[in-house]
Amino acid sequence: MVAFITADSLFGPFFRKYFYYYDSYPLVIQIAIFLTGVAISTTFIAYSSILFRRGRGYLIDVRTRKINTFLDNLITDHIIFNEDVMNGVAPHDAELDITPFTKPVFKQKWVKQALIDRLMYFSSSFSGDRNVLFRRLFVELELEKLSFKKIKSVFNSTKILGLVELTSMGIAVADVIILPLTNSRDRKLRSEARIAYIKLSKNDPFKFFDDATEPLLLWDQLELFKIITTTEGLTIPNFARWITYSPNKSIVSFCLKLVMHYNQSEAIPAIVKLLETKDHYLRVDAINCLGKLKAEGVESHLVAMYNNQPLRCQIEILKALGRFASGNQINFLRTEFIRSTDFDIKKNAARSLISHGIQTKEIVQNLIDTATPDSAIILKHCMNPLIKY
Repeated sequence: MVAFITADSLFGPFFRKYFYYYDSYPLVIQIAIFLTGVAISTTFIAYSSILFRRGRGYLIDVRTRKINTFLDNLITDHIIFNEDVMNGVAPHDAELDITPFTKPVFKQKWVKQALIDRLMYFSSSFSGDRNVLFRRLFVELELEKLSFKKIKSVFNSTKILGLVELTSMGIAVADVIILPLTNSRDRKLRSEARIAYIKLSKNDPFKFFDDATEPLLLWDQLELFKIITTTEGLTIPNFARWITYSPNKSIVSFCLKLVMHYNQSEAIPAIVKLLETKDHYLRVDAINCLGKLKAEGVESHLVAMYNNQPLRCQIEILKALGRFASGNQINFLRTEFIRSTDFDIKKNAARSLISHGIQTKEIVQNLIDTATPDSAIILKHCMNPLIKY
């Protein structure tokens, strides 16, 4: 009611001027007239805003297409078809004519940003000599200063843009600038900062693992894994360091994946210690890693701890025994297949038996002959070589 009285004091004079009998209408009618006016005004403002945004977007697209065509021609003529490089001159020594890029049009901020975007595009499309020239042009035109300025912005989206630009152009950034951003509360900024740190840090590209407090989400792990495994010249450390000391469980889990990828057998002692952790998800990852590293020395330890483990850990132990295929635990696998009523246990015990090859050929055939129909089906299914384990 108070709100209506306030609205009436503001809009009442308007209605009284143009609706002569406004005061004589019942209160409900007055409210209806007022709300109708507000609805019409709001609809008009909304449609006007939509039309303005679409019109502005169209003009920006037209402007961007024109400037991109102009920039592409300049880059093609002076960078891609650089005469010195085409004649065999090293890209670092080639003469780079930046005069066409210093025309008055380039004093406009949006044109500089368009040039940065085009250089990033061409840099991702080319490699080798041309990339060196793109980077030289980026630096000689002092465009990196704009990117560094973005990193210092108060807006996370602007910081991300600056990091992407510097990473794409391969511009070195001081650790003190990027490292704090690797623990940002903003997931996108944190992820981009970690990628930038690995690609741009010249000292210790994995240093942020030491101070990481925020978790590495699965998508972040995929992105980082791709960057780490595809970046040329990256010094790969012994990831046992973080498996042993990092309090961040997601970092430990990620390092286990990297240990498997790089087959770092020297990390096995650290992984074995991880089997004592109370977190069974980490134990699952550790057992999986030991199996793929074929760390046969821990086989008896895994069997000894088997009965005290949750289902997921038991399944990974069975898989690991199949990967070792040493022949030492054939009876254990056979017993688990016979006595267990859990489908996953029976399936993995069967697959691990079969993975021993000729060592267990007679045992497997005997199980097929004497097992129940359901168990026999599991064994025959696991014998299919097309099924990946």
